[in-house]
Amino acid sequence: MAIVLIIAAIAFPNLIKSKMAANEASAVSSVRTINTGEVSYAASCPLVGFSATLAELNSGVACVSSKGIIDPVLSLGVKSGYTFAYTPTAGGDALNDSYTQTAVPAALSTSGQRGFYSDQTGVIRYTLTGVAPTVASPAL
Repeated sequence: MAIVLIIAAIAFPNLIKSKMAANEASAVSSVRTINTGEVSYAASCPLVGFSATLAELNSGVACVSSKGIIDPVLSLGVKSGYTFAYTPTAGGDALNDSYTQTAVPAALSTSGQRGFYSDQTGVIRYTLTGVAPTVASPAL
């Protein structure tokens, strides 16, 4: 019994680290998916610009041709232990000319350690502390 407990004590931290690495990789992939989705949305819906919400990239309410650009789970803003925030910015032409997005761990130290940021440029930025990065954060 003691041997099993010792092995479990050694294996458990490695399991958590592996899960966190997988969550971080999924978050980066989701940020890329949102960037690609926004480019598709803006091309399909030139009278809107970028989407107003993440949900719009799945629902297609404001622009029918945008239905299903991202998966329904990601459109809710929570996926693989990360919480996604999306903010469009309207320009002088009343279209959504730019946007920012962040992905932060839902539970720091169990779902991930790094936070991620991107905008309409497509550059993904990060922090090592799990807080929301900014445009001034280092790029991946």
